[in-house]
Amino acid sequence: MKLTRIASTAAILAFLAAPAGAQTAGPGADKAPATDRSELYQQLNLFGDVLERIRRDYVEPVDEKTLMENAINGMLSSLDPHSSYMNPKTYRDMQVQTRGEFGGLGIEVTMESGVIKVVSPIDDTPAAKAGIQAGDLIFALDGEPVMGLTLQEAVEKMRGKVGTSIKISVRRKDKEPFDVSITRETIKVQSVRSRMEGDVGYIRVTSFTEQSTSGVKLAIEKLKKEGGAKFKGFVLDLRNNPGGLLEQSISMSDLFLDKGEIVSVKARKSEDVQRWNAKSGDETGGLPVVVLINGGSASASEIVAGALQDHRRAVILGTRSFGKGSVQTIMQVSGGGAIRLTTALYYTPSGRSIQKEGIKPDIEVEQAKIETVQTRPGFREENLRRSIINPNEKPAPAPEKKEDKPTGSTTPGDPDEPPKEAVTDYQLLRAVDLIRGIALYNARAN
Repeated sequence: MKLTRIASTAAILAFLAAPAGAQTAGPGADKAPATDRSELYQQLNLFGDVLERIRRDYVEPVDEKTLMENAINGMLSSLDPHSSYMNPKTYRDMQVQTRGEFGGLGIEVTMESGVIKVVSPIDDTPAAKAGIQAGDLIFALDGEPVMGLTLQEAVEKMRGKVGTSIKISVRRKDKEPFDVSITRETIKVQSVRSRMEGDVGYIRVTSFTEQSTSGVKLAIEKLKKEGGAKFKGFVLDLRNNPGGLLEQSISMSDLFLDKGEIVSVKARKSEDVQRWNAKSGDETGGLPVVVLINGGSASASEIVAGALQDHRRAVILGTRSFGKGSVQTIMQVSGGGAIRLTTALYYTPSGRSIQKEGIKPDIEVEQAKIETVQTRPGFREENLRRSIINPNEKPAPAPEKKEDKPTGSTTPGDPDEPPKEAVTDYQLLRAVDLIRGIALYNARAN
């Protein structure tokens, strides 16, 4: 999402009000045929006629401001799922959100077939804690159907005073519909988190706000310092990251690249192409990188994953991403509001458009629930009678003194059984193992 003021309403109205055959001022202004102008004025007259009849004859008095906002929003939302009108309050909320703090439930949503589709829940928010998942369909709010509402109207209903609750009705794949009550909170998004996973650095990016790239850069420096000489590489987790600011996705990709194109953006005119290239210097020092994605990874997340994949700078692991390959420009309009308008499509360095396609992982790994299978201890060579002694075998260490364990603790039955805390996130476990494998291969090759 590029926060750029492209045009003002005054300029648009000036164009519409210009006499037939007149040209608008400014470089590159298009000259519209007189017949097109005539049809446009006819449609504007039709709009004015309908508006006046509603004001005069509708069964109840209508709020003209709301009526006009709905008309504008209807015009924009009919274009694609991501174009919309924001009234002054919504526009202010959006500006706050890109800075990383806002009020609500903590979900990124879009509209699909008349219902609200969850693109992604945001980590540690009321929606995430309530179990809302990417791909969930919300068909009612406090018992009222969302069918017939615009996306903006539905979002406004989900917003509200901090501490108040809302009941959302959810449909999830083949499961029976269910209701979830969620209490609204002030959402403070910490867009970057990091920790060590043994000898591998783990960086989680939940959204692309104004501070995301600087947060990842600090995390890289901190993890490399903590890992020391045995440090193997990085896992960049973009799962359930709905995107955000375009410039942040570009600068974040640049942290991992030393050269080459990051992304290109092509607008309506074929000559309107923008390209962004990486600056010299890889912040990771060339260490192995694995990027985790899933169906909730959208927009800016897909730009990063696509750039690192095309340059073979990272292995992409997980499941196919959301597939949002369009760029929205925020244009402020008169009255203090703004429109979010789809103005371009972006392409990965190899020229791929991921619109409706998504980023396909190099290694597809579904998220899985791992359960320990209780089996009897198995026999190995050393358990057989008269087995040959290993000539390099060292004397067995003295048995350790057993300590009393707290009530409820268990001892692993098989020494090859992985610790339970290490398998709570199967995709992450695979990514960490992959980093170690790449590091081992590189060490042997050198």
